[in-house]
Amino acid sequence: MAVEEEGLRVFQSVKIKIGEAKNIPPYPGPNRMRDCYCTVNLDQEEVFRTKIVEKSLCPFYGEDFYCEIPRSFRHLSFYIFDRDVFRRDSSIGKVAVKKEDLQKYHGKDTWFQLQPVSADSEVQGKVHLELRLSEVITDSGVINHKLATRVLECQGLPIVNGQCDPYAAVSLLGPSRSEAKKTKVKRKTNNPQFEDVFYFEVTRPLSYTKRQFDVEEEDVDKLALRVDLWNASNLKFGDEFLGGVRVPLRVLGQAGVHDAWYFLQPRENGGKSVKVEELGSLRLNIVYTEDHVFPSEHYTPLRDLLLHSANPVSASTAHILGEVCREKQEAAIPLVRLFLHYGKIVPFISAIAHAEVNRTQDPNTIFRGNSLTSKCIDETMKLAGMHYLQVTLKPIIDEICTEHKPCEIDPVKLKESENLDTNRENLRQYVDRIFNVITTSGVRCPTVMCDIFFSLRESAATRFQVDQDVRYTAVSSFIFLRFFAPAILSPNLFHLRPHHPDPATSRTLTLISKTIQTLGSLAKSKSVSFWLASIIIYFDELNVLLFAPQFLDLISTSGKWDQKSIETPIMLKEGFMIKRAQGRNRFGMKNFKKRWFRLTNHEFTYHKTKGEGALCSIPIENILAVERLEEESFKMKNMFQVIQPERALYIQANNCVEARDWIDILTKVSQCNRKRLSTYHPSAYLNGHWLCCKLSADAAPGCTPCTGGLPANIQLDVDGDRETERIYSLFSTYMTKLIKMQEACGSKSVYDGPEQEEYSSFVIDDPQETYKTLKQIVSAVQTLEQQHTKYKRDKFKKTKLGSQEHPIGDKSFQCYIRQQSESSTYSI
Repeated sequence: MAVEEEGLRVFQSVKIKIGEAKNIPPYPGPNRMRDCYCTVNLDQEEVFRTKIVEKSLCPFYGEDFYCEIPRSFRHLSFYIFDRDVFRRDSSIGKVAVKKEDLQKYHGKDTWFQLQPVSADSEVQGKVHLELRLSEVITDSGVINHKLATRVLECQGLPIVNGQCDPYAAVSLLGPSRSEAKKTKVKRKTNNPQFEDVFYFEVTRPLSYTKRQFDVEEEDVDKLALRVDLWNASNLKFGDEFLGGVRVPLRVLGQAGVHDAWYFLQPRENGGKSVKVEELGSLRLNIVYTEDHVFPSEHYTPLRDLLLHSANPVSASTAHILGEVCREKQEAAIPLVRLFLHYGKIVPFISAIAHAEVNRTQDPNTIFRGNSLTSKCIDETMKLAGMHYLQVTLKPIIDEICTEHKPCEIDPVKLKESENLDTNRENLRQYVDRIFNVITTSGVRCPTVMCDIFFSLRESAATRFQVDQDVRYTAVSSFIFLRFFAPAILSPNLFHLRPHHPDPATSRTLTLISKTIQTLGSLAKSKSVSFWLASIIIYFDELNVLLFAPQFLDLISTSGKWDQKSIETPIMLKEGFMIKRAQGRNRFGMKNFKKRWFRLTNHEFTYHKTKGEGALCSIPIENILAVERLEEESFKMKNMFQVIQPERALYIQANNCVEARDWIDILTKVSQCNRKRLSTYHPSAYLNGHWLCCKLSADAAPGCTPCTGGLPANIQLDVDGDRETERIYSLFSTYMTKLIKMQEACGSKSVYDGPEQEEYSSFVIDDPQETYKTLKQIVSAVQTLEQQHTKYKRDKFKKTKLGSQEHPIGDKSFQCYIRQQSESSTYSI
C-alpha cells in the first residue's frame, strides 16, 4: 500500500534476515537453558515471529522476513523472548533501530547488542497539544497569567496486553510546583480524542507593572509543561506508562500561543546512570527500501528504453543494468516484474537467453552461472510458479516436517540409535514420492514458464546440434536445479512452510534436494558423493529417470497448457484471526471469536480450530468486495470486511502487515467476479444505521468507491511505475559505472587490440550501439534526478515542523531538514 503525497506515492518495504543470537544470559535455575524466539516489530506492533529454538543460549534462527510497510513508523524493533509454559513469556532484550538509521546497516550482516526492555521505554504514538497564555489583572492591580492547556487528541498509542484505555496527566513543572491534572479515561481506543482544558496560574512579582506582556521576562520561561499518557489498568500492578512530552513554556513566544503535534518520548530517569547488564547480541541483515513514485508520464522515456530491450539485447538498457549492478539479482527483480507487468517477459528472456547461449562454448555449462539470464528466469519462476510449487510440493513437505523420520545416510553423521538401512529406506520413499509428484505435475506448469522453457530448448538445440541431451539439460538446469530443489531445501523461502525447519529436518530436506537435483539433471551416479550414489543407482535401476525427459518435453511445449483450467484447490493463505458473528440467527449474539481462516482459489472458510470442519464457507464467486473497516466501527485496529450478497463478514487481523496481506490476496482472487461492487460502506452497520453515511436501510448502496484496478492474476500484481522508479534508483546509484562503461565503449571502438584491463569487467558486444543506449539512459536518469530534487525542495518549503505529518521529536524529519539546508547552501 502506498502513501499518497500530492501526486507522488511513497512505498516502504523491508527485507530482514534474522541470523542468530549469542551469549543470552542463562536462566536463573538448575536448567540454565532457555527456549527463545525473536519477534519483528514496527514500533510496538509485532508483525513477525520466528520459531522457538529450545534449550539454547546461542539460538540460530536463519529466518527471512519480507513485508510492505503500510504505515509510518519510528523504530524497527527486534525482541528476544524466553517462552514460559505457565506464565507470560518474558522479554530478554531488544534491538531498536531508528528509521533514519536503517540505511547505515543496509544489506550488511550486523551484530547488535541487546538492550534491556523497560516499560518506560516502550513508547509509540503522538499527541496534539494547544497552549495559550493570557494575562489577568486583579482588583488590586496585580497582573496574573493563566496558562490554558488542551490535550486535543493522540494517535497510534501502543496496545498493552490487548487493550488501550488511555488518559492524560498534565502538570506544570517549576520551583515549588507539583500539581497534576488528569483527563477522563477513553475506553478501547488507541486514538483518543480529549475535550478537557486545564488552567494553571502563572504569577508575577508584585514589582511587575508593565501592561504589555513579554514572555522572555520573569519566571515564565523557566517553567515547562509535562503531558504523560497512561493506560488505565484494571490490574493490581497499576497504570502503564505509554509515553510523555515536556514542553518548555518559552515556545509560547510573543503571541503567547502554541499549537503543535509531538511524538511521545520515553520517561526520563532523572539523570541517574543505569547499569546495563550483558544481554547478548543478535545478528541481523536489514534492507529497508523507500520508493517515491511519480505519476506514470514521468517514467515514459526510461520505461520505453527498458521495454525495447529485446532488440538488440546485447546493447539494451536491461543488459546495461545487469552489467553495472553489483549483484545480478539487484537488476533481475525489477526487470522481471516490469516485463511481466507489460506482458513482454517471454520475448525479453528469450532474447537474453539466446545471447548467453551463443556466448557459451561448452554445452555442459549451459545456464550454470549466475548471469542476468539465470537470475531473471529464477525471479520469473518465483513469481509465476509460486502456486504451482504450493500444489505440487506443500503436502509432502508438510508431512516430512511433521513426521521427523531419520534419513541420514552418511555413516560419519549417523547417530548411535539410528539404523543405516532404515534411514536409507526412509530417504528412498521420500525421494520416490517427490520425484513422482514433480514428474506428473507437467500439466500444472504455468504457461509463461512453459513458453520460456520452449525458448531455452530451441536456443540450446540450435547452438549445440551435435549434443542430443542439451535440449533437456537447458530446461532441467532451471526446473530442477533452480526451482524445485531450492524449494525443497528451504521451504520457508518459498512460502511452503512458515519457519525454517529444525536441524534434523533441514538435513533430511538437504539430502532429498541433492538427490532430486541429481535425478533431474540426468547426471550419472559417479558425479555424486559415494554414500548418495547408492540412492541414485537404486532409482536408475528402476528406470525412474525415464520419466524426467517426458516431463521436460511436456513443460517445454509452448502455449500448450493453461494453468487456469486446472481445478485443483490451491491453499493460498491460512491463519488465526478474530471475526464478528454474522448474525444469521435473528436473536444470536453478535460477538467476536477467534477462528482459523483458510483461503483457496475456490473458497474462503473459517473453522473453530485448525484441522476441524468448516463452520462457514464463502465461495470465491460470492465475494463482492474486500475493503478495510474504519477503526471507529468497533474501536478495534486492523479490521477489514469481506462483503457478500447478503451481509459483510467483519474480521480483525493480528497486525497491520497481516491485514494488508489478507486484503490483497482476497481482492486478487475475487477480482474477476462479475457482480463485484463499485461502492461500499467503510464503516459498520450498527444500531439500525450505517455509521459512515447514517442511512438506515441495511441494503443501502455503498457511499464510498471500492478499491479497484488490481489485476486478477494473483502472482503478477505489479506496479510498473514503482519498478521503473527502482530501476532509476539503481542507475542513479551506479552512475559512476555508467560513465565508466561509456569510456569502455569508446576504448573498444577506437582500439582494436587487447582489451584495457580497467574496462574488462563489462560485456560489450556492440560498442557503438551500447554507447548510444548509455547516452539515452544517462539523459533519462538525470531528468528524473532533477524532478526528485525539485519535489524535495518544494516539500521542504511547504512542510512545517509540529504538523500532524511531522511532529516535534521526529528525528528522521530533522535529519531531512538538515540535509535540505546543506543542499540549499551548496546550491547558493
